[in-house]
Amino acid sequence: MIHPAGPPGLIVAAPRSGAGKTTVTLGLLRALRRRGLAVQPFKCGPDYIDPAFHEVAAGQPSYNLDSWAMGAGLIATLAATASMDAEISVAEGVMGLFDGAAARGQSGSGTTADLASLLGWPVVLVLDVTGQTETAAAVALGCARYRDDIDIAGVILNRVASARHLALIAPAFERIKLPVFGAVLRDERIALPERHLGLVQAREIAAIDQHLDRLADVVDAAVDVDAIRRSARSAKVLPATSDERSNESKHHLRPPGQRIALAQDRAFSFMYPHLLRQWRRAGAEIIPFSPLADEAPDDTADAVWLPGGYPELHAGTLASAHGFRAGLRTLAERSIPIHGECGGYMVLGRGLEDADGRRHEMIGLLGLETSFLERKLHLGYRRARLQRDCSLGAEGTEVFGHEFHYASTVSVNGDSLVDCRDASGTKVPEQGARQGSTTGTFFHVIDGAAA
Repeated sequence: MIHPAGPPGLIVAAPRSGAGKTTVTLGLLRALRRRGLAVQPFKCGPDYIDPAFHEVAAGQPSYNLDSWAMGAGLIATLAATASMDAEISVAEGVMGLFDGAAARGQSGSGTTADLASLLGWPVVLVLDVTGQTETAAAVALGCARYRDDIDIAGVILNRVASARHLALIAPAFERIKLPVFGAVLRDERIALPERHLGLVQAREIAAIDQHLDRLADVVDAAVDVDAIRRSARSAKVLPATSDERSNESKHHLRPPGQRIALAQDRAFSFMYPHLLRQWRRAGAEIIPFSPLADEAPDDTADAVWLPGGYPELHAGTLASAHGFRAGLRTLAERSIPIHGECGGYMVLGRGLEDADGRRHEMIGLLGLETSFLERKLHLGYRRARLQRDCSLGAEGTEVFGHEFHYASTVSVNGDSLVDCRDASGTKVPEQGARQGSTTGTFFHVIDGAAA
């Protein structure tokens, strides 16, 4: 059995982070949508902030495609089935085109180039030409020739200073016969606000639609959107493994329950859409609730999931959310599985110290104390083998995920949940925790290992 190829697709990438690929992607998504096209967005890598902007721009949920943490079958299935009703798929790359993990994961190193090779989608390269003229073509040519299994369809020149600046750049691209789809002038007004984990969340920008329309105006005026659309190609048709012969609902990460109470609000917003999709396709019911509104999880739920987010920004509100706290404790007393990821893990702990040094009492279902007083970055892919049965799977199961936060663990008691390694196989301090039916990890799970 094979995966259908799906509609034509392309990948927006760049030689480095900060070149403007998110801005260009959002403008392109909205510009295509304004043409009346059904557009399916994707994000290369583990980022969970950019996809929220994609969703607003395209009007469709954006799914992560990650070659380090995901098996090739899941990537191909998502690329094809999530876009079944779309006329074009647009994926935003991660970091520089060839930048990824130190070692290979499930189907690659997590690079944008790996995804382009796996799916056969052409790459539209965004070049920040600040302080450059002819060198920009040399960089693009290097990207085009570095690997022979990917195709650079053309480039978008970004942060061009003036018409004279463009005139100094363009002839070199004519010589190397690499199409220039357009040139976006330098304009600080189109930048998106940032926070320590990347962009501010889409729902926090009051005028987000107006901003996206402004980006689409810029892209429409400066870029040949129709030429970019014509460069898109359908994904390669990949053989399905025996484990994927039904669809992704049969994949390795099974739903943690039949009725899953899912925390969803500004404090708990980092949830990978493909997981919710898999759970629903496996027959599970998702019951959202808002801890910030002091809502308790549904008392008929047979599993509770607290995603990551920014609990440190709402710690006082969460500490006084007595209905939420009591509801969780009641379910824990009934041995209902409760799992928290990153921010959710911290909230399940005993206390959280914010950046000002104030300690806020949390739920207390796990013996975890965390602090943001001294920011310390914890970042990277995680390969974890479960040491206990839990919401992530059976003991001995290997799962793949990603950790990204600035909190420090002050203390943690109880059973460790996982044997956790980074992408290179080095053991990391983060081992999660389990106490009764309550578990938590700092990493966000993405996929399970192939059987």
